[in-house]
Amino acid sequence: MNSPAYHAPWWLPGGHLQTIYTAKLITKPTVAFRRERWDTPDGDFIDVDFLDGQPGKPFVVLFHGLEGSSSSHYSRALMAHLAALGWSGVVPHFRGCSGELNRAPRFYHSGDAAEVDWILRRTKTIADARGSSHFYACGVSLGANALLRWIGESQHQAEFVDAACAVSAPLNLAGGGSALSRGLNMIYTRMFLNTLKPKCLAKLDQFPGLFDRKTLLASRNLYDFDNVVTAPLHGYRNTEDYWHRASAIHILEDITIPTLVMNAQNDPFLPASYLPQKASSTVTLEFPEHGGHVGFATGPFPGRIDWLPQRMIRFLTENTSSAEVAVAA
Repeated sequence: MNSPAYHAPWWLPGGHLQTIYTAKLITKPTVAFRRERWDTPDGDFIDVDFLDGQPGKPFVVLFHGLEGSSSSHYSRALMAHLAALGWSGVVPHFRGCSGELNRAPRFYHSGDAAEVDWILRRTKTIADARGSSHFYACGVSLGANALLRWIGESQHQAEFVDAACAVSAPLNLAGGGSALSRGLNMIYTRMFLNTLKPKCLAKLDQFPGLFDRKTLLASRNLYDFDNVVTAPLHGYRNTEDYWHRASAIHILEDITIPTLVMNAQNDPFLPASYLPQKASSTVTLEFPEHGGHVGFATGPFPGRIDWLPQRMIRFLTENTSSAEVAVAA
């Protein structure tokens, strides 16, 4: 287990400040995205935001977190860093997260490996057409967990991805869900429910009777919400079944591609006691003491958000190089 050299600035102490300030208050870089709409195999659609880099350079796919998008601070930070390198990137939006409600009864969830598979395979054909030298996959929060589920479930079938990074993944959904249901962490729960509930009410207008409206409105935490919406809409019996079967912690030993799993020990979304102690030999576990949930701001006030993308790109390039050396030898 490796602890990288991230040090929180003195003016940003604690997991909550490191999470909230970085997500809501820090200046995000501007990125010139090009949007495409892709029809899904089940008659729905997703919106996909591209960063067009130089042909022949690496290509990076980034899966966003719960209620995130290409406008999230981590998306902008990574894509701006790729732009400076001349790389190409893409942020596919999970269903309903691009600003327009999706057409199907379903939404998205932490164990959505089938959706990740479809997106990555379609994107790989685009990267190949551009002559991209390498193809990488990254995920943040919910997107990181879904990506890890796909890598672990796919095993050797995932090896068309050269390397991957998973940042602040809720690896143990039950542990994370419990943490988000008490104390100051209810700030985050209310924030999520404030956007999730209106989407669900709009979904009921599309599909009357899809789930119980009163139970939805009465939900006060993610356990309640997942029990009435997420679990039944996506093939799980209930919240317990969903949180257990979708947790990435169960498949870390099945991963066969170089993968960085990085979680701050003071992440409010997943207490350090739930962090994994073992994984496959291709997985690098990095648990810095500070950073919050996808925080990792650096520098003097008002701070920068370039440490995380730099760490991710360094991992991807270093591990690809070592893999190529091993093959050549």
